[in-house]
Amino acid sequence: MGLFGKLFGSSEAALPPADLSVLRCDVHSHFIPGIDDGAPTLEASMELLRGMADLGYRKVITTPHSMADGYRNTPEIILGGLEKVRQEVARQGIPIEVDAAAEYYLDHELERAISEKRVLTFGDRLLLFELPFISEPVILLNLIFEMQTQGYRPVLAHPERYAFWYGDFGKYERLKERGVLFQLNTVALCGAYGPACRKAAERLVDAGYYELLGSDCHNMGHIEAIKATLAEPYLHKVLGSGKLLNAGL
Repeated sequence: MGLFGKLFGSSEAALPPADLSVLRCDVHSHFIPGIDDGAPTLEASMELLRGMADLGYRKVITTPHSMADGYRNTPEIILGGLEKVRQEVARQGIPIEVDAAAEYYLDHELERAISEKRVLTFGDRLLLFELPFISEPVILLNLIFEMQTQGYRPVLAHPERYAFWYGDFGKYERLKERGVLFQLNTVALCGAYGPACRKAAERLVDAGYYELLGSDCHNMGHIEAIKATLAEPYLHKVLGSGKLLNAGL
């Protein structure tokens, strides 16, 4: 069974589909073709962007992976790809604005990029970063401090997916105390990454810890998973939290 092959249902009374147009802007996706594990072609990019527009989004800030041991995407590579996507969006008349930043993998290459101020941000100097899924990096807190010292606002991508913190909610509290913003992957709320991840996401929603929602969209399977999440009570709850920054980006 694939990652999105089976979505976990809810025993609660069905709610009407949430209106994602209130977000206006999605902040985490992989729509620039051929530079990471997202859209492989420009045609695929356009299909995904039409899907996002149909969901109610009017803007996406797409965030290709940038990592030392994988997708070595520089600002120049990302912005060059962005221009091609924008030109094709305009040519096809798709009603969506496209901007770009990056999803930075927390490693020593990111440390160097921050010190040289060679990172792509969005909004008010928001810097999206992710962690390895195996264990908490020893440099995590130091690098967060370095981001802030350089004037960036750290945004942790999908904190609900880091299983090494499931047994210690205090780890999340520590990051919030240090001013780290949290970005939820919407489909976590329908169980797309499994029940433990869903439970973590719900607990973080209950705590009011999320400031941003992102699709983390790579392919049309993600678009369908978002549709399957629209009636989830916790999506309604986070959308109504008053804490989300998406609409102002």
